[in-house]
Amino acid sequence: MTGKRGPALGCLILSWLFLAGALEGASAQTKPEGEMRWALYVTLSPVWFDPGEVSGQLTPFWVLYALHDALVKPMPGNMLSPSLAESWTVSADQRVYEFKLREGLKFHNGDPFTADDVKFSFHRAKGSKTLHDKIREVVVVGPSRVRFILQEPWPDFMTFYGSIVSGSGWIVPKKYVERVGDDGFKRAPVGLGPYKFVSHAPGIELVMEANEGYWRKIPSVKRLIFKSVPESTTRMAMLKRGEVDIAYLLDVPQAQEVKRDPNLQLVLSGGIATYYLDFLEQLDPKSPWHDRRVRLAANYAIDRQALSDAETLGASRPAGNHVPRTFEFALPLEPYPYDPAKAKQLLAEAGYPNGFDAGELHQLPPYFSLGEAIVQYMRAVGIRLTMRPMERGAYMALISSKKAKGLCVCSTALYGNAASRLSEVIPSDGAWAYGGYPDVDALFKQQAVEADRKKREAMLHQIQRLVYERVRYGPIYDYIWPSGVGPRVAEPALMLINPYPWSAPLEEVRLKKP
Repeated sequence: MTGKRGPALGCLILSWLFLAGALEGASAQTKPEGEMRWALYVTLSPVWFDPGEVSGQLTPFWVLYALHDALVKPMPGNMLSPSLAESWTVSADQRVYEFKLREGLKFHNGDPFTADDVKFSFHRAKGSKTLHDKIREVVVVGPSRVRFILQEPWPDFMTFYGSIVSGSGWIVPKKYVERVGDDGFKRAPVGLGPYKFVSHAPGIELVMEANEGYWRKIPSVKRLIFKSVPESTTRMAMLKRGEVDIAYLLDVPQAQEVKRDPNLQLVLSGGIATYYLDFLEQLDPKSPWHDRRVRLAANYAIDRQALSDAETLGASRPAGNHVPRTFEFALPLEPYPYDPAKAKQLLAEAGYPNGFDAGELHQLPPYFSLGEAIVQYMRAVGIRLTMRPMERGAYMALISSKKAKGLCVCSTALYGNAASRLSEVIPSDGAWAYGGYPDVDALFKQQAVEADRKKREAMLHQIQRLVYERVRYGPIYDYIWPSGVGPRVAEPALMLINPYPWSAPLEEVRLKKP
């Protein structure tokens, strides 16, 4: 195999520097001490303990960054940071990627980490369909070398395998999983991450303890506890009483309370997730949503900046595209303006001068106040919706079944570039797509194998422009939200990985010295 010397050498230098820094930090690190507690806004699912189950969601990475590790992953300053892989090379024909693995690492149960675990983890993962369709074969070259052979050259292989797109690149121990089975693994997960699983009380808390043999650095905090606390007011009360040290995702009244309290710190984080309206029945000729004018009216009906003000203290950025502007190949598109008079005009032109009954609004939990506000905006122009609140697991199952009707307030938070962000929503075969357009599908397949960057950018821009012109969906805003940090915390590790919005990497969190 011939490698691309520039990228390969760059990866090696990065890994050497990264390892040198890790060893220096580890030598100076004392033993982990203390306990740090988080109040989470949704209930932890045991499915999230298993990287093989992760697909199309960002919240499972709460657990993955604690218990598990990946060959390559987003880290501070490098969105494709060599982790369990020291380096990698790419063949001249762009079809073969070979990874050199770190040697001498052990899983939490003592099993050695080898290339067999990498191959096993990839094949059992239920993550990105795009990624799995592109891989012809995974070959174990030796205990510390693994080779991925692609069906054809694919510029986005590292983007899909090494970023937070799926759990396919996160590694589980082959022998342990085969011994205990998938259900047994979820009950007692074993990984390579900075923290070890201790216990899980469903609906209450997850307890983890420091892995003092973690290759990158010894964690500072001995014990981490993730508590499931769905109510913002309760999260705030626990923060003020010192029962938790970090309270994620506070509603505006509680966020304002944090700002007024000199003992607490308000932190804004996010920018990776985009919320958007999805017109689930738009391809049904019998549905009002089939008419572009009706979809456009729905977009004119909502005041995006007012929603940001009400939901996130004005921090969230109104969006005209569900590909963030900071992403490679993103096409900057202006948000639809708030114009209820124009919305009513469009509805009348479409044959609905008195509006219409639009069925249900499916709102991503736990953001129900956002859904209620959108219901009111829609009703003001004549689009009559009823919100049906549900638990997050039920919501995800319904939307992914592709049997939901009406309107959805959905969210996407796939990392990478415009192609990865589009992949699960826009192509007809996307995991969350309720159909699509043949010409867009053809363009998406064509760009995936285009080696010329400018040509590829032009195709991805064309896809985003077509989607916008056809009003395929209604982007709302790039989500940035407030959290509260308590007085014991020296480093909450929020936004160290920009724009990953939660505490990570967890070996970096620190408590103040007593």
